[in-house]
Order: sequence, then C-alpha cells, then structure tokens
Amino acid sequence: MKKGGRLRAMKKRQRMTMLAVVAWVAFGAIAALAIVSRTTEESAVVTVQVTPAALSAEAMEGEVLFKATCMACHGENAAGSKLGPPLIHDIYNPGHHSDQAFYLAAATGVRQHHWPYGDMPAQPQVSREEVTKIIRYIRELQEANGIVYKAHRM
Repeated sequence: MKKGGRLRAMKKRQRMTMLAVVAWVAFGAIAALAIVSRTTEESAVVTVQVTPAALSAEAMEGEVLFKATCMACHGENAAGSKLGPPLIHDIYNPGHHSDQAFYLAAATGVRQHHWPYGDMPAQPQVSREEVTKIIRYIRELQEANGIVYKAHRM
C-alpha cells in the first residue's frame, strides 16, 4: 500500500473512532436524560396520609360512589396515586377549588394544571346528584385532615 493510501486509511479509522465516541456519548446522554425524566416524574407523584373521618350519611354514600368511580386514579381515601392527585390536599381547599370546580371536572374533564398526571377525562357516567355526594365525602375528609376554606390569592 502506498503512503497516501495508508494515510487515507488511518484518517478513515480516526473518523470511525470519533463517530463511535460521539455515538456512545450521545447514547449516554439520552440514557441519562431518560433516567432523570423518569425520576422527576416519579418524584412528582404526590400521595398523602389521610386520617379517616366520621362521615355523615350523605358522605358515606359519596364514599361508596368515590370508590366505584374515582378511587382508581385518586387513590384510597382520595390520598392520590400514580394516576391522579390527592384530593385531600390544600390545593383542593374550598377557597381554591370550589364545589363547582368538582362538578365541572366530572362533567367536562380537566386539563392538567397543578400536577403532572395529565388531563382528567370527563366522567359522564356520574350524575350531578352522585357528584354532590362525592363532594360531600371529599369535603368531610378534608375537614377531618385540617383542610378548610382559605381565600385564593393570585
């Protein structure tokens, strides 16, 4: 092989080595971002400890309805899960999320705004009367856990 051919071959190997290094660095960076993203999403999952409450008759009916329609996402005792936020949380105090916000959420769904769980779909299978009982259950649990009306300020 002539000197020029060896030089081209050496430069080609150097380019291939450099491409391999760049590919490994890129792969490592993508893997690191995936781990950080996943860790961030998992750490953003919020669940709370909920103290059970002595419930009124309407709230007990709401508890049954909540378990049938809401618990899969919002967790047992509305404490949150990997699929939905805790409703026994100060963000949902009546001064920030009125009862009307719960009616609208059930009727029309909710676009993601406070939490990283994604949008909540509408729940057309739940009647307004059933939502009233679910709200009563949530409000009584909130009160038992120290969550009361606070005026919302922006």
